[in-house]
Amino acid sequence: MSKRVLIVEDEPNIIESLSFLLGREGLEVHAETDGAKAMARLAEIQPELVILDVMLPNRSGFDILRDIQAADSPMPKVLMLTAKGQNRDRQMAEEIGVDLFMTKPFSNAEIVANIRVLLEK
Repeated sequence: MSKRVLIVEDEPNIIESLSFLLGREGLEVHAETDGAKAMARLAEIQPELVILDVMLPNRSGFDILRDIQAADSPMPKVLMLTAKGQNRDRQMAEEIGVDLFMTKPFSNAEIVANIRVLLEK
């Protein structure tokens, strides 16, 4: 069975790009565009990895990351992928417990390599 990835992102082009890249890697890719629905989708899919944007409709990625950390379910790895690349955003994500913080725009090779590392841990 392939590993599952949940992309929580509201930009269709990024979802499409990541879905293509990760699908080529043999991963089962799911997406959610609404921050308020992310935790329900996470519980439904039970992914090994969540790729999480910060700026989402109805709920921020930071709030979702806090919910993931507080949940009683198995903990997925979390890669925060955001256009908000300021040091305070990175620091906040790391304090909450993100596994990896990357900024947009991203290199396809770099994100695939980082995802491989996260899923092998």
